[in-house]
Amino acid sequence: MKMEDSIKQIRLEVTKTLSSRRSQQVKRVLLGQNVNDGLVAKLIIFVLLTVIAFLYLQPILEMISTSLKSVPDLIDPLVQLIPRELYWQNYIDAWDGLRYVEAFLDTIFISSLGSLLQVLSCSITGYALARLRFPGKNIFFVLIIVTFLVPPQITVIPLYMIYDQLNWLDTPLVVFIPALFGQGLRGALFIIIFRQFFLAQPKALEEAAKMDGASIFRLFFRIMLPLAGAASLVVFLFSFVWYWNMNSDAAMFLSNDFTPLSMRLNSLTAELMGNEVVNVGAYGKDPVSEGPKMAAAFLIIMPPLIVYLIAQRWFTEGIERTGLVE
Repeated sequence: MKMEDSIKQIRLEVTKTLSSRRSQQVKRVLLGQNVNDGLVAKLIIFVLLTVIAFLYLQPILEMISTSLKSVPDLIDPLVQLIPRELYWQNYIDAWDGLRYVEAFLDTIFISSLGSLLQVLSCSITGYALARLRFPGKNIFFVLIIVTFLVPPQITVIPLYMIYDQLNWLDTPLVVFIPALFGQGLRGALFIIIFRQFFLAQPKALEEAAKMDGASIFRLFFRIMLPLAGAASLVVFLFSFVWYWNMNSDAAMFLSNDFTPLSMRLNSLTAELMGNEVVNVGAYGKDPVSEGPKMAAAFLIIMPPLIVYLIAQRWFTEGIERTGLVE
């Protein structure tokens, strides 16, 4: 009897041990050793990322869907995301209404050259604020932050008067000259980005270059600026997108003969439809012009999307290295 009781006891202990190990394995699989290792945590993260991705993609999907709908599909309340047929005439009308090739060349000229000038001027200013010693450096940095905080609507009238006196209105100079001096669109933000990047670099590089007799300009252009490739890419992409989407400044300072794509979208309805626009109050949309307008909007945002998709990996690395995530 004692032998049987001992065997039963051993069996019970083995069973408890096995069940305990299984429960620990299940717990490890579901919850993981760390907070984000388990299956439950991964599932929650996946659901959250899916919801966030849908919130960002839903307007683009709605735009593409509307751009491919015909007038009957736009009027029909039963047609939601997927149209009955793909109506490509909207893109032809949008292409002609935007005068896409001409407007694209104007926009790419403004965005590319303005962004390159921003990178050059803001990198020089950021390096000076990070590395050089000169009287009033902190005051200049505070003033740059103030220009970043001041709403741009406050400076529109003074800038218009200045540009008018200099005969810069209706010319690309209203974009390029401020960018050349670090005061283009969001120039203060880009100066801060470069300043943070250069502050994080070791001083041994500069000391070694100075010992070899390098001047401050050679040190910057031959050593520091090449090291700032990640920050330069971040600034260029941000600046490129902001110049590409520039609307209010372009409407205020540029003429109709030199207009970016964002301004052409405002007059697209009048150019395409004329007096044929019909308002449908029940749906709050004009079924005649809604399709071409959405097609035009997609044609406008497509080039920056392509640029971002190509430079996505380097852009993400640049964000991390410049300290923006902090």
